[in-house]
Amino acid sequence: MSTQEQDNSFIMEALPAFMSEAQEQIESLEQLLLQLEDAPGDRELLGALFRCAHTIKGSAGIFGLDAVVAFTHHVETLLDRLREGEVVLTPEISTLLLQCNDEIRTLVASAQDTEPPGAEALEARAELVARLQVASGDAGKTSAAAPARPAADAGNGSTKASAAGPARWHVSAHFGADTFRNGMDPLAILNYVRGMGTIAAIGCDTDAVPPLDAIDPESCHLGFEFSLETAATRQEIEAAFSFVRDDCVLHLLQPQPTPRDFVSLIEAMPENPRLGDILVTVGAVTSAQLQQALQEQKAAAAAEGKAPPLGQILQDQVGLSPQVVNAALQKQQKQRESAPPGGDDNRFIRVQADRLDMVINLLGELVIAGAGAALLARQTRQGTLIEANAQIGRLIEEIRNGTLQLRMVPIGETFSRFRRVVRDTAAELGKDVRLEIVGGETELDKSVVERIADPLMHLVRNSLDHGLETPAQREANGKPAQGQLTLSACHESGSILIRILDDGRGIDRDRVLARAWERGLVERGVTPADADILKLIFEPGFSTAEKVTNLSGRGVGMDVVRRNIQALRGTVSVHSDPGEGSRIEIRLPLTLAIIDGFLIGVGNSKFIFPLDAVVEVIENRPSATAVDARGRRIVELRGQVLPVVSLRTLYALDSAEPERASVVVLQAGGRRYGVLVDLLLGQHQTVIKPLGRMFRSLRGMSGSSILGNGEVALIFDVNSLGELAAAEPRGRGIHRAPHAPAADQAPESSRAGRP
Repeated sequence: MSTQEQDNSFIMEALPAFMSEAQEQIESLEQLLLQLEDAPGDRELLGALFRCAHTIKGSAGIFGLDAVVAFTHHVETLLDRLREGEVVLTPEISTLLLQCNDEIRTLVASAQDTEPPGAEALEARAELVARLQVASGDAGKTSAAAPARPAADAGNGSTKASAAGPARWHVSAHFGADTFRNGMDPLAILNYVRGMGTIAAIGCDTDAVPPLDAIDPESCHLGFEFSLETAATRQEIEAAFSFVRDDCVLHLLQPQPTPRDFVSLIEAMPENPRLGDILVTVGAVTSAQLQQALQEQKAAAAAEGKAPPLGQILQDQVGLSPQVVNAALQKQQKQRESAPPGGDDNRFIRVQADRLDMVINLLGELVIAGAGAALLARQTRQGTLIEANAQIGRLIEEIRNGTLQLRMVPIGETFSRFRRVVRDTAAELGKDVRLEIVGGETELDKSVVERIADPLMHLVRNSLDHGLETPAQREANGKPAQGQLTLSACHESGSILIRILDDGRGIDRDRVLARAWERGLVERGVTPADADILKLIFEPGFSTAEKVTNLSGRGVGMDVVRRNIQALRGTVSVHSDPGEGSRIEIRLPLTLAIIDGFLIGVGNSKFIFPLDAVVEVIENRPSATAVDARGRRIVELRGQVLPVVSLRTLYALDSAEPERASVVVLQAGGRRYGVLVDLLLGQHQTVIKPLGRMFRSLRGMSGSSILGNGEVALIFDVNSLGELAAAEPRGRGIHRAPHAPAADQAPESSRAGRP
């Protein structure tokens, strides 16, 4: 295969990885720009912004994506002027950079398109370029596309080639262990560098290569030291390695280096315990000079019985600066002192989500099979078999916890996306809003995070449109001109609680009620409780907007929000104080796959409570509950009266009430209530399956599970069940369900993957 074919093969294989990495850099650019608005002069943020843009441009240059390189070059120029203090960041420039970031996202996404962009897209891009040139002070200069290899900016410390000809650089490139796994080929990178000039000498550092019997063929252990004769600048050489900078330790030693250059390079080096290797790696001496010095040291030791220091020999023979030798010795000593007893094995690998989902599904089947085996073992009454199955059960539980942890991601990444939404929407509405994120480190199942993003988007935009006032309105009401919008997340009672809070005008209950009367949602003249009035905003087609805008007025959204949250086995509630603001609370399960449950029995039916919601159990009372004046069941627990729901009455189960019953005390949000049950069957690892169409109308249920003996148990939604417990009694039962569905009537997907 020719060199050209190898390069093309490398590009085709690595392009998807480039697009993934570029998207991450683009997201970082957006977040950094939004952070910079709160701290316009932050040098670290400006430097990080410039590096993101430079990385995108350099990576795109490797793949010949000239459109990305040309446009990003103009963005990079403006960012460099901001970094050097030549341009001051203004809201207009910040908006321009955010729009340019959107254009870069579009260009990267279309990198694999074969069709050229339309005239409208080219015109919009040209307009952005013109605005960038005006902002950076380059208006009137040529707007020709930047070459794939960026020219060095004056005053940034780069070294230009002399007019007499190319200069010789010493390049040290040590590739990380994950280079191959990330789709990178070091030889392809070196071939690209070779096209920039002439590689006069090159050596491969093989010290990191393990013994042949211990080598991992997927790990990279290569390091290269070479001299490059080129007219290119430092930035151009570094750009060739931009796409692998996360997997590469790169050092450049400029032509005619000073001792201070060597010292800086030594201080930035990775671990290298040998003095000679440190000096060769930074280019202070050549390998031949080092070997000659080592031979002289060995000869002196044999003749005199004492070897002179290697650094002293190199100073005498090569004229090496004592400053460089001392820096190498200090580096060597620091590495010895800070070296841990073991190695650093913290590495990351990327796994496709569908593969992880398949493992989770198989784990669910393993949990069910393990429960069945444990049941059979107990029936045999053989102690050794029971103990063996108990050990297997413990191992399955550990595997379950570890595997589910793989799917947990911080919700802060989703929250951060709303910084741009808040900024742009507030500007469109003429409002000044500050977004605060609390509890972004709270972890949640990845599948839940992905599906909650759209409901959150609508709730945030709704708070901006309906809740928060304009600066003039806020000042007239004695509030600060800038509004406050808070997104928070925390763990509570085995679920995650997400809050969207604003300090706006609150919800006008009278206006909501009047609109409900108009639409026939509430009988005219009837005034429900405040909590019920607030729930009306989730009714289909409900809106209090006076006119239709880009954000609201069509009555579409809040009902979809509630439906999507309920599809995740979650609940949403609204709390509002007129003139003070509103609070929307979303409660979601931590995972949609497997939970710890508490199994109970009522008659012939089996039910499961999420174990985290169970507070305590009041066992075997002849008369477990009493009846209050309104006809509700209640129980007194240490001086506190709790409402109690009877599952037999609620679901009209056909079975006689036992003489003695138990009450399971549950916690849902901020309230407690009891559930009257016949049998307490203990803790149970629960694989959650969705309910079939026949059973989706059952209030208080969130899913189903298959027990070890093949029976189907229904899983309770403790929040909606708590609402039923607190409600007024409405007769014998609200649903007819003689018992849980039989195995041949199991909910949809409950038998998926089972023989």
